[in-house]
Amino acid sequence: MSVWNELTGQPEAIEVFRAAAGESTQQSAMTHSWLITGPPGSGRSNLAYAFASALLCRNGGCGVCPDCRQVAARTHPDLAVLATDRVIISIDEVRSLVTSSQFSPSVSRYRVMVIEDADRMVERTSNVLLKALEEPPERTVWILCAPSEADLLPTIRSRVRSVRLRVPSASDVARLLERRDGVDHETAERAAREAQSHIGMAHRLATNDDARARREETLNIALGIQTVPEAVVAAARLLELAKDDAEAITEERDAEERENTLRTLGVEPGQAVPMGLRSQVKALEDDQKRRATRSLRDGIDRILVDLLSLYRDVLLLQLDSELELINLAIEERLVRVARDSDPAETLAIMDAIAAARLRISRNVTPALALEAMLVTVASPQRKATL
Repeated sequence: MSVWNELTGQPEAIEVFRAAAGESTQQSAMTHSWLITGPPGSGRSNLAYAFASALLCRNGGCGVCPDCRQVAARTHPDLAVLATDRVIISIDEVRSLVTSSQFSPSVSRYRVMVIEDADRMVERTSNVLLKALEEPPERTVWILCAPSEADLLPTIRSRVRSVRLRVPSASDVARLLERRDGVDHETAERAAREAQSHIGMAHRLATNDDARARREETLNIALGIQTVPEAVVAAARLLELAKDDAEAITEERDAEERENTLRTLGVEPGQAVPMGLRSQVKALEDDQKRRATRSLRDGIDRILVDLLSLYRDVLLLQLDSELELINLAIEERLVRVARDSDPAETLAIMDAIAAARLRISRNVTPALALEAMLVTVASPQRKATL
């Protein structure tokens, strides 16, 4: 058993970190500031915590000892984590983490500081972190995660060792689901393919019936649009699906967080929150609302990515490509759509989906962005019925 066994599709990156953790006295292998980059779903944070386990574990990352279990639970005394579901990481959060980084390790060789989604720091916040990276304490290790090096300031990039991840193959992700989650081979293969090798999304599709049903409905909605009024109705339904998906992700977590917070404050279940403690509970609720907003935006983006996969498959069929389809379960319907439209129309739809993603990222009202996109979807399908 090893923490490295929980990773997949990144042998070169894993070897870099294993060498650093195992030969930490060698300057060529180990450094005190790391940046892990890669596309969403490539396993950036998983690799970061595996490295943290290897540094903090007395057995080099065995995966079963108290140190490894504490890292997995994010409760190890020498591990500090900054992870946010909000759009921006605040400067106060980074200042607090930088202060924590000055402490000496209490039970391990190192003190490890992990920042997930480091690309969410604005310039002023990044400058606070920069000072800590320039002169880190001898036994402190920083691990930053971001989609690409370009998402961070050049001054930050110049002070970290960058390790790039690639998109793992669908077969690698499927094997991980089978090994780690006990999913049967057929379900794992389909989930990995439909998630387009996004490890987290593949796990949800393989283990959550509701997530699979929402994805199927998304594709059915797009394929059923023939008129502009139907496009408007479909946009509203897609927004509902995104909200359902977001609530499914956050609801259970929110309830657990509230229960843990009340327990920490000494409030018994069902007991009214004392006046002096309400500000802390209110702060938690505000954080959860901000996370819900981010989760909704992510849910909409997942829907748009699924639609891109749909029309990518249609385009491949129109061009007689030998590449494997993503949505093999509805291949017959895709063949009909490909026959009744042409590649130029399919590309126009894909451009409209990409435009919708961009507009939503710039805070355009999601309903309007989805309606504009689906009106473009309706045009060739309406033409095919004439």
